[in-house]
Amino acid sequence: MIGTDTISRVIGQDVYDESGEKIGSASEVYLDDETGQPEWVTVRTGLFGTKESFVPIRNADLTDDGIRVPVSKDRVKDAPKIDTDGHLSPQEEQELYSYYGMGTGTDTGMTTGMATETTSGYATDTTDAPGTVGRDTSGPTTDNAMTRSEERLNVGTRSEEIGRARLRKYVVTENVTETVPVSREEVRVEREPITEANIGNAMDGPAISEEEHEVTLRAERPVVEKEAVPVERVRLDKDTVTEQTQVSEGLRKEEIEVEGADSTLTDRDRRV
Repeated sequence: MIGTDTISRVIGQDVYDESGEKIGSASEVYLDDETGQPEWVTVRTGLFGTKESFVPIRNADLTDDGIRVPVSKDRVKDAPKIDTDGHLSPQEEQELYSYYGMGTGTDTGMTTGMATETTSGYATDTTDAPGTVGRDTSGPTTDNAMTRSEERLNVGTRSEEIGRARLRKYVVTENVTETVPVSREEVRVEREPITEANIGNAMDGPAISEEEHEVTLRAERPVVEKEAVPVERVRLDKDTVTEQTQVSEGLRKEEIEVEGADSTLTDRDRRV
């Protein structure tokens, strides 16, 4: 149960839904005008936490890890879009109660709404002073000045996984052709006439006979051997590349104009 004594611990905490899934971070706490007890918390969601949704914390639990609310993340995602301007109107309250299927906070129906302001991360109730008619609205509790506000764009970066690379070694076969010189022996018949120099060899043996002479021929054949040898080392490394990316977002701002003033005022005096 979250009470007024623990509001300072709520701001900035992570908010989890009923199943433990993170929704976003707590931004502002809205108090019940009648009871002064915390009733709603605005949760920053979306990229860079640029969106805020109202989430009920009447039955939420505050733990060391953050805030556990009794609704689902999808329920919060589709919640009514209501401006977080520091005060909820009765109509806005009823719209939220109806969407989340909740009863009103008090028997009176909470017709005066809820409001908080955050200062240095703490939530303070602005509904205690009697006669307050709203923030920055002329009345018995305000001065004669009006505050003009505008939204500023805060752009940051976050690291996220975009893919993975891995080294994988596999075997392929390719045909390699090389030219190798080979030699072979061929038979060549030589004839020589009978001369005084070889007549002795020619007359050696019978005059008429049968005879055979045999010559062995040799030839070279290609021989192929394969061996595996290391050729290189391959590893994965990472380089960081910085590029410029444009981010576009619509920003709201308030403008103030003067009505019923003297005609001598310049255009700059009329509109700030």
